[in-house]
Amino acid sequence: MSYPGYPPYGQPPPQQGGYYQQPPPQGQPYGAPPPQTQQYGAPPPQPYGAPQGYGQQPPYGAPAPYGAHSPQPPYGAPSPYGAPPPGPPPGHHYPPAQQHGYGAPPPQQYGAPPPQPYGAPQGYGQPPLPAQQYGQAPPPPQPYPAYTPQFPPTPPTLGYGPPQIIQWNGDADANALRAAMKKFGTDEKALIRVLATKDPLQVATIRDAYTRVHRLNLEKDIIKETSGWLETGLVQIVRGPLMTDVHLLHDALVGPGTNEAVLNDVLLGRSNADLIAIKSAYQRAYGQRLEDSVRDDLSLKTERHFMIVLGATRAEDAAPVIKAEIDRDVSDLYNATEGKVGTDEMKVCSILSTRNDNQIRAIAYEYQQRYARSLEDVIRKEFSGHMEDALLYQLRHGLDKYMAEAQLIEDAMAGMGTKDTLLVSRIIRAHWDRSHMANVRGAYEKRYRKNLASRIKGETSGDYERLMLACIGENV
Repeated sequence: MSYPGYPPYGQPPPQQGGYYQQPPPQGQPYGAPPPQTQQYGAPPPQPYGAPQGYGQQPPYGAPAPYGAHSPQPPYGAPSPYGAPPPGPPPGHHYPPAQQHGYGAPPPQQYGAPPPQPYGAPQGYGQPPLPAQQYGQAPPPPQPYPAYTPQFPPTPPTLGYGPPQIIQWNGDADANALRAAMKKFGTDEKALIRVLATKDPLQVATIRDAYTRVHRLNLEKDIIKETSGWLETGLVQIVRGPLMTDVHLLHDALVGPGTNEAVLNDVLLGRSNADLIAIKSAYQRAYGQRLEDSVRDDLSLKTERHFMIVLGATRAEDAAPVIKAEIDRDVSDLYNATEGKVGTDEMKVCSILSTRNDNQIRAIAYEYQQRYARSLEDVIRKEFSGHMEDALLYQLRHGLDKYMAEAQLIEDAMAGMGTKDTLLVSRIIRAHWDRSHMANVRGAYEKRYRKNLASRIKGETSGDYERLMLACIGENV
């Protein structure tokens, strides 16, 4: 299968408009896209100059050209994992330093107090308050200010936002599921055909219809009528992406040891909106803050790394790439690793946990240009264990999320024995968005020179195999 929209692996993509973003029209934040009010089921808005049908979902099971749905739309052409994005075209001028962009202070009004340095306490640089008189009550403590993004927040992924009522009737599918389970023996193929091809909102509608029409709980019936990895996969689909993440986190944190790979898969590279939804759902389900559960299982600097992640202060996707900010981050990364004896682990963790994908991609490119070493090689040299795995996960996701997910799927099947827990959860997570899944398949074939369906057939069997194949778009 070929993906003509994607350049050969390991070669730089064609130049398309330059590396750093151009200033926007008057009144729009630098690099921020216009606000969208997309309705459920409506095709996304077309970028200027894009071919007809750009960004629309192909029919389920049909391959999408890898690169047609760009993994890094906001800046430049799609770049394969491992290849740097294109540099600035000749004659390109970066925006002036005083321009109001991500990380830059807003213009100061005449007579207004000077801007405060980042992280400075309230009232920094202002005249001191009058001294407190003896016997007076101290002023009440002030709460920490809530995190307010400078740019429009990234909307939650489908299935992580508030419940929605869609113009779609799930009664027929609910009846088909009940018919497949109530007769003597279970029709597993019917369960797979109904559930593996639905998006999160459709699954929620089917689940509600099953309860309303049959007065039964679909998840409990699936658990009663199936077993093994088929049961695991079907239950994850019925729960939907948000509650599946919540259950995976709880299972990874309870009992002896910690499933670090599951923590990475669920928490790293996520938008602030998704993280907030996961934390809220976790506390509702288990009566404990997710931060406290993570602290109980992690320790030292790895714990601090995940506390930064769970703080949900990642730059929103609308935050632009600013040359001065990227240069500062590159210098900070060098000074925290190769530029000193020892490693400032938390500086590296902070940068990779609070920058968006476009900024991480720009940082990796500039680091390679300045120091002739890839940032991945630096992380491998300076870190080890869970922190190394987590930082590489964040870096690879920023460089090319499709290629990163393809590599994770292969890692679940590589070596002696299949890591079935990871294979099921990674396939199910990618299958919720059909065009996303098609691009992951394209990335897999580009990197490993083999068909993902054939690879799965070699690692699974029976109804387990049918479910995994259906989730990647095969007809079963």
